[in-house]
Amino acid sequence: MDSALTSKGQMTIPKPAREHLKVRPGDRVKIFLHPDGSVVLLPKLPVSCLKGMFSGRVDRPVPAEEMGVAAENAAAEEFGR
Repeated sequence: MDSALTSKGQMTIPKPAREHLKVRPGDRVKIFLHPDGSVVLLPKLPVSCLKGMFSGRVDRPVPAEEMGVAAENAAAEEFGR
């Protein structure tokens, strides 16, 4: 897929990519820049998507970093990455 960059530095995400990411006008995307030069776009999910993600009992306090990793992994699984 191709997309042209405008003079304002904007581009349109092609329809097949928008459908794959399940994003619509007004949705936000997260952009990850990797050292190898690749770029990854992921939909920025609302907090409501986290509901029920941590089912079961946790016997210890969970550090915020660990929760962040769990949330990222769950989002990646949801969108097939």
